[in-house]
Amino acid sequence: MVTRHDFVIVGGGIVGLATAYALGTRHPDATLLLIEKEDDVAQHQTGRNSGVIHSGIYYAPGSLKARMCRAGNASITAFCDEYGLPYDRCGKVIVATRPEERAGLERLHARAVEHGLPVRRLDAGEVREIEPHVQAVAGLHLSMTGIVDYAAICRTLAGVILARGGQLRFGTEVTGVRQDTGGYQLETSAGPAAAHVLVNCAGLHSDRVARMAGADPQSQIVPFRGEYYELRPERRHLVKHLIYPVPNPDFPFLGVHFTRMIDGSVHAGPNAVLAFAREGYHKTALNLRDLGESLRYPGFQKLARKNVREGAMEMWRSLSKAAFVRSLQTLIPEVTADDIVPSKAGVRAQALTPGGQLVDDFLLVDGPSALHVCNAPSPAATSSFEIGRTIAARVPVPAHLSAAHHPGRKQGALL
Repeated sequence: MVTRHDFVIVGGGIVGLATAYALGTRHPDATLLLIEKEDDVAQHQTGRNSGVIHSGIYYAPGSLKARMCRAGNASITAFCDEYGLPYDRCGKVIVATRPEERAGLERLHARAVEHGLPVRRLDAGEVREIEPHVQAVAGLHLSMTGIVDYAAICRTLAGVILARGGQLRFGTEVTGVRQDTGGYQLETSAGPAAAHVLVNCAGLHSDRVARMAGADPQSQIVPFRGEYYELRPERRHLVKHLIYPVPNPDFPFLGVHFTRMIDGSVHAGPNAVLAFAREGYHKTALNLRDLGESLRYPGFQKLARKNVREGAMEMWRSLSKAAFVRSLQTLIPEVTADDIVPSKAGVRAQALTPGGQLVDDFLLVDGPSALHVCNAPSPAATSSFEIGRTIAARVPVPAHLSAAHHPGRKQGALL
C-alpha cells in the first residue's frame, strides 16, 4: 500500500522548495513529499543563475512578475536575515552607452516610478562615480538590487522542511502521473508515490509533467542556454556593483551584463542561444528528443523567423570570444579577451506559445487537485517565496486537513 501524501511537490529548485516551505507553514499538520530527480537541490536553473536579487523594474505593471518580484526582494532578504545567510544590496546601474538609448532609459525610469521603486537618474559623470570604468551617456541607479547565493537558500529551505516533518526524495525522476479518486498516482524511478494534491515545479520539464497529469499549459518549454565568462581575479576591480545595458525592446533578453557575485567573483554575460538539450549546459550537449521538439514546434519556428538577426548575433557571440568581448566593451572599454575566462552556463526554461510569443509572465496552470508552474524564468528566484505563498493559498486543501488536527508528526526523512 503506497502512502498518500497530502502534498507532493515535483522539483527541488528554489520554486519547489519555497512552495514546500509555504505549504508547510500554511498547513503544519500536512504530510508533504518533495521529489527531485537530481541528487541534491538547486542543480539546474537555481544553481546556475546570476544570483541577483532583482528589483522588478523590467516587468509590466500588474503582472505577476512585477508584483512578486517587488515583494520577493523583501521576503528573500528577510529569510536570509532569519537564518544568517549572506547577501549584499550592492545596487545596480542600467546605462545608456549611446544617445539613442536615452529614450529606453527614460521608459525604464517611468516604469520604476510606477512600481514605486527607489530609482535615481544619473548623468555620465554620476555613472563614473559609481562605476569608474563604465562608458555611458546616462544611467539609472537602483539601490534595492542585490546579490545572494540561491543554492545556499535552497539548502537552508531543505533543512527547514525536514525539521518540520516533510520528506525530500532525491535521485527520483517522475516517469508517469495518473489521476485517481484520491488525487494522483505517480510512477517514479524509485517506485510509486501518491498525492492528494500535486504541485509541479519541474522547471525545464514542467510542461511534460503537466501533460502527464492531464493539464494543457498551451505552451512548450524551449531551452535557451546562457553562456558566461568571468573576470580574472586581478581584473575584478573593473566592476564595483552590477552593470546592465538598456535592453533591446524587440529582443526578449536583457543583453550581456556584469554581475558581482556574493563570493567576490565577477561574471560577464549571458548570451542567449537555443540549447540542443533541455539540460544542455555545454555547446556539444545534444538530446535528440529535446532538439526535435524545439525545432518542430511552430512557436519556435515563428520566433526564429522574427528574430533572425538577433539570433544570428547571439550564435556568433557563442562561437566567437572576440565577438563576446566586443559586447562587453560597449560597457567597459578596458576589458580585453585576456581578462576573461569561461564560467559555467545556465539554461533558461522559457515557455513559448504556438504563435511564437514568449510567455512573458509566470504561468500557473490549475488542474484537478493540482497546480503546475509552467513558466518561471527570471525573476523566479527573487520571487520564489511569493510564488510559494501564492501556490499555498491557491491549491485545494485535502478535506481531512481542514476537518481534523493531526499532532505528533515525526522528524522528516531524506529519502
